[in-house]
Amino acid sequence: MKFALSVFLAAVMSAQSYSVEERKNAMLATDNLKAYVEQFNADDEELYSNIKNKDALEFLEGNIPLFECPDEDFQRTYYFRWWTYRKHVKSTPDGYVVTEFMPKVGWSGKHNTINCPAAHHFYEGRWLHDPKVMDDYATFWLRKGGSLRAYSFWIADAYHNRNLVTPNDAFLIDLLPDLVKNYEAWETGWFRHNAHIGGHENGLFYQIDALDGGEVSIGGHGFRPTLNSFMYGDAKAIASIARMAGKTGLAEQYEAKAIEIRRLVQEKLWDPDAQFFKILPKEGAPLKDVRELYGYTPWYFNLPDPGYESGWKELMDPKGFYAPYGPTFAEQRHPQFVISYEDHECQWNGPSWPLATCSVLTGLANLLNHYDQDVIGKEDYFETLMIYTKSHQLKREDGKVVPWIDENLNPYTGDWIARTRLLRWQKEDLDLFKRKGGYERGKDYNHSTYNDLIITGLVGLRPRADDVVEVNPLLPENAWDYFCLDNVLYHGRILTIIWDKTGERYGRGQGLRVLVDGKQVASSDKLSRVSAPLP
Repeated sequence: MKFALSVFLAAVMSAQSYSVEERKNAMLATDNLKAYVEQFNADDEELYSNIKNKDALEFLEGNIPLFECPDEDFQRTYYFRWWTYRKHVKSTPDGYVVTEFMPKVGWSGKHNTINCPAAHHFYEGRWLHDPKVMDDYATFWLRKGGSLRAYSFWIADAYHNRNLVTPNDAFLIDLLPDLVKNYEAWETGWFRHNAHIGGHENGLFYQIDALDGGEVSIGGHGFRPTLNSFMYGDAKAIASIARMAGKTGLAEQYEAKAIEIRRLVQEKLWDPDAQFFKILPKEGAPLKDVRELYGYTPWYFNLPDPGYESGWKELMDPKGFYAPYGPTFAEQRHPQFVISYEDHECQWNGPSWPLATCSVLTGLANLLNHYDQDVIGKEDYFETLMIYTKSHQLKREDGKVVPWIDENLNPYTGDWIARTRLLRWQKEDLDLFKRKGGYERGKDYNHSTYNDLIITGLVGLRPRADDVVEVNPLLPENAWDYFCLDNVLYHGRILTIIWDKTGERYGRGQGLRVLVDGKQVASSDKLSRVSAPLP
């Protein structure tokens, strides 16, 4: 306990050392953050916290970007997700780790970790100012006993994308042999649940749906767009890290692996009739007859060549994935689509899952940034993100509506399905209720990104390896009159990104403004892409 406390206090002191210097050029005060944290704390039944509620404000003030906009739902949810994220930052004898569930859930690994959402933890946590949290967490998975291959995990891609925000090439290069060893283990594969998981003779990677983050799915086991996209992303990342290390041969080897995976995914997992990436149950069999949200995963890694964008029309189709409380995991027109409160509490045959929604939004942001297409646009990104934002709520028994994040949603009512199912088990089968994790097991569930979507998608800061700041907001121009993202630690500088339609809100002129350490470096009269070298 003394060790954990001392490490936490060291982190807070480090965060404070950042904040004293950074606040000199601040556009936003911390008043909103303070008010939200006080309200979140007051509404919270603090069943667990690695960093306690009483310490939340101090940690967040020193570590997170600040955000302001005219939409209360977006602003509140942004701070709520940072408030919940810090609950999962855990100090251990192996350094910091980031958890997903509360400690009661029995299937978590060492220090209550689980690798299924770990890449999301890195995409979100890369915006924390103190690098120690993500540094320790990165080392944990490769060298400190993390269950590295318990689930699918795009680890190299996550580490590389974290490095685009907080560059430390030497740290990443040191981990390169471990990342290569992990990739090779996936290529060789292993047997589990009577299946050979990993690489197969056809060049694709096989995975069980539950271990790919999607149990009880209609698509089921097989060569799935998820794992194969993850391996593509990891191959591309390893190639980039190898180039950093001056290992040209290794870089070329992994670029070739990525090219081959892209060819196979497009050749074997694309259904030209359904215009969608699907699951191949086994070599020689037909593709599964269902469109599932994970069919968008290839765009998370910019895998597809141009020409495969037509499937994105399903995202906004009410017979496809569109629903008022979040995109359904399976297309609603499919005969096996169901929203069920019976049997397994975590079904992926209909409900909306933040774990999948955030991946889709990351992929959609990539599509809108890197592809020339007219199937889907900024308005659709904003609407999907807005629905995701408004799903972050729970109506308590006393009638009060509070911010909330849990496991899976009824896409038509906003009810948190797994939570409701567990509460029924509490009355019907107490032993099963306890085995499944007990009271509020999914509360503050840390299995998705949200703030990274605001930063890299809506506001549009696109992380890069070079010293160029690029901003391409996906906010439709007439949606809001203003926003400000402030105190963003990026490449060792503090960024402020402002949209001010009239110029009266922030006094920096009309339009889009990008400031580095308080000095303007790029501007536009419109919400359009701007870029400039970091001074």
